[in-house]
Amino acid sequence: MNNYKSYKLTRNYLNDHTSTHRVAVLDEDMCQPKKCGLECIIYCPVNKTGGECIIQRANDGKAVISEQLCTGCGICIKKCPFDAIVIVNLAKELGEHKIHQYGINSFRLYHVPLIKKGSVVGLVGRNGMGKSTIINILSGNIKPNLGNLDHEPKWEDIMDNFNGTELKTHFEKIVKGSLKVSIKPQLVNLIPKAFDGKARDLLEKYNENKLFDELVDQLSLSNCIDLPLSKLSGGELQRVAIAVAVNKDADYYFFDEPSSYNDIFQRLAIAKVIRQLADDGKSVMVVEHDLTLLDYLSEYIYILYGEPAAYGIVSPIQSTRVGINNYLDGYIPSENVRFRENPFKFDNLRNNEELVLEKPVAKYSDLTKNFSGFTINVSAGEIREGEIVGLVGANALGKTTFMKMIAGVENPNQGSINIQAKISYKPQYLQQYYSGEVKSMLSHSYDAPIEGSLIENQIIEPMKLKKLYDKRVDILSGGELQKVAICSTLIRSADIFALDEPSAFLDVEDRIFLAKFIHRFIKDRGKSAIIIDHDMQLIDLVSDTIMIFTGTPGKAGFATMPIKKEKGMNDFLESLAITYRRDENTGRPRINKIGGRLDRLQKNSGEYYYKKIH
Repeated sequence: MNNYKSYKLTRNYLNDHTSTHRVAVLDEDMCQPKKCGLECIIYCPVNKTGGECIIQRANDGKAVISEQLCTGCGICIKKCPFDAIVIVNLAKELGEHKIHQYGINSFRLYHVPLIKKGSVVGLVGRNGMGKSTIINILSGNIKPNLGNLDHEPKWEDIMDNFNGTELKTHFEKIVKGSLKVSIKPQLVNLIPKAFDGKARDLLEKYNENKLFDELVDQLSLSNCIDLPLSKLSGGELQRVAIAVAVNKDADYYFFDEPSSYNDIFQRLAIAKVIRQLADDGKSVMVVEHDLTLLDYLSEYIYILYGEPAAYGIVSPIQSTRVGINNYLDGYIPSENVRFRENPFKFDNLRNNEELVLEKPVAKYSDLTKNFSGFTINVSAGEIREGEIVGLVGANALGKTTFMKMIAGVENPNQGSINIQAKISYKPQYLQQYYSGEVKSMLSHSYDAPIEGSLIENQIIEPMKLKKLYDKRVDILSGGELQKVAICSTLIRSADIFALDEPSAFLDVEDRIFLAKFIHRFIKDRGKSAIIIDHDMQLIDLVSDTIMIFTGTPGKAGFATMPIKKEKGMNDFLESLAITYRRDENTGRPRINKIGGRLDRLQKNSGEYYYKKIH
């Protein structure tokens, strides 16, 4: 994990022992003492002088690093063949605000956000920064240990730590058992394993606010309400979980990534349901990686920054617009802290239209595909060399079916596809069926050893996957598996790359990087791509043209030919009855307040996002 150097905290990244507090973290999954030469122990300068800064743990031989003896030289980081070590120096005063640490050389959290009554508070940051830890602490599921690994602190000590703050009152309620909390978990796919029954049974069990009928209607659950939970799609499970959380009688509501698996229509419906809780005087906290939705939904933002899986720091509270812009900039002015070297720019790559050639790599007539109870009709079109086509529309309208027809996985019932190009396809749902290591899987996709290859330098290293080489595919996290699947798709020899929902499970930074990386990859090589995604920010960044899918979900879908992005985005947003504007500082897309001055003005002009092409 040599990228620790990129996190230069302007005020906090110091090196002398009197002003710093050392953070040493070991990724136990990556540490493999049986495969290495114990380089971290052998080359440690403190060990060489007779000290015991790094030793082997007795039970499994993994490294244990003394944060007190460590000098922060970074030699062990460079020598570790598996990138298993992170060493960072933080300001000493920050150590006084440690909220929780899981163990020796384990993740630790500094500061904790405060929920505001009658407001939606958002958390934004990379995966592995402590968002789930925060939710568990504030809900009372985890008792904060304040970094004390020797003795669990008493509640009196914890109260003293938060003396003079609103958090003291919050933790007093937890101790008294008077805090009523409702949590929408991140991993909704585990719900059928915990509850054996139909969606109706689960919703009726927690119908404490008597909102059953209202929520079924608002979240479009009528078609799945009488199905077993095990038969529901990811989006349906997500909306059922949200309905259950909203319908509980609670003081505080936590929603962990509520947009996952859902299309833009469903995301807006979810936002309205969650927003209503705050309007009713409840306190709401949301963890979300779709910045457009988070901006639309929340009033305040806390930034989480640090080193993924090593440490997380919670910023002071900020207004939503300022907080998101500061996050994208990588700098918090009020703290004088720079936590990322380079800001993210939304300069609207404009997709270099001159690089899209008139030469078609795939042509198709009007297409029809019939399933039991569902039909998709696609208008004739073509995909050109150098072109990136974005597919947008509600779930269950045939986007994946169209992609499969182009990829040759499905055949149309009517119409023809003329394609001589080779296609590399990444499916929507990823299966962790492969029990081998990441390195082996990538080499299989590349049809040659991946280590030392040119493609390793061009794709694997920019996507930061080398550190996962020796990790088994079947134990990867959702985000890790997604990145491995994307790389496996891109390293194949192909002319068209078809990616179905590549942003799923990825955090904000990975999504922005991925959009720009795919854009450069396709343009530099003169290839073509088809991308399905519900993150409109990603589609906006990466696409040249757009295909709009309309119809009745699950019954009939209709797709346009690829049309220029400017017209496509305007037409699609018109179907949603919403308008976007660009933030004047960052250029990122923002949803206008429905019925507001800008919303009315843009709707009247027909410029729902882009200026109309005449």
